[in-house]
Amino acid sequence: MNDKEIEAFFCNIMANDKQVSAGIAAICTLLKYLEHDKSETIQELVTKLKRAVKIMRSTDCPITAVVSGSELFLRFITLATLDYSTFADCKKIMLHRGEVFLNKLKEARGKVAKLGSSFIVDGSKVLTHSKSRVVYETFKEATKSNKRFHVYVTRSSPDSSGEEMAEELRKMNIPCTVILDSAIGYVMEQMDIVMIGAEGVVESGGVINKVGSYTMALCAREMKKPFYVLTESFKFSRLYPLNQRDLPDEFKYKWSALKKDLSQEHPLVDYTPPSYISLLFTDLGILTPSAVSDELIKLYL
Repeated sequence: MNDKEIEAFFCNIMANDKQVSAGIAAICTLLKYLEHDKSETIQELVTKLKRAVKIMRSTDCPITAVVSGSELFLRFITLATLDYSTFADCKKIMLHRGEVFLNKLKEARGKVAKLGSSFIVDGSKVLTHSKSRVVYETFKEATKSNKRFHVYVTRSSPDSSGEEMAEELRKMNIPCTVILDSAIGYVMEQMDIVMIGAEGVVESGGVINKVGSYTMALCAREMKKPFYVLTESFKFSRLYPLNQRDLPDEFKYKWSALKKDLSQEHPLVDYTPPSYISLLFTDLGILTPSAVSDELIKLYL
């Protein structure tokens, strides 16, 4: 696969399968590349895979999960290089490990949904931000238990992705109200819990998510409402930002916008510090923010 084919394959997954996150799409692309690659040494193969990751990072798709998912995938499959003497055997086991890893990640959303749905109480009001696949699955899981609850979802500028989320919830017969991003403070006092997804989870236990998440966390903290983050473990990233400025620009803006005057561009994501997060629901279990660094060490050991 050449550079254009890698980009086309990745972008095609993102465009045609709305249920697949950018991280999973990146891993599917790397697996496809691994299948067709003609490298003759481990070093050459790893170098090419890293180049493929760089190409995917140069698209206008959200890259936070692309970075964390790709790093974890490369770490997982390259462990095979320690156990096999010939390159052919090694590549075969790399492909096998990659497929096992991908299947494990595909099951992650369901695990998170089961954990999160148990915290939705019958008759409660839940606030969420933008559109999140794992939050949607959690609401869906809660309805299977015949729980009645009302969801308030922010419209989420600039792409109004909250409208899409509301439409999908209504198809599930879940009562839903779309609110303005600026009305978060107004509705917060009525809420029982806040549930959001995440594009990435950093070492400190803080999260990177659609811009407006930090505002929601501030309001929830001030009004003493539980603020829950629902996310898969492949989004755990080896970053340690202390504030909004510490986030890399490539995470905050589309690739095509990086060449422009960024002072005139709106960031797509923001960083919510761990002190504002009550719990993280993951496929590894329910974690406090401080436990994330321990889980990252286990993932990369």
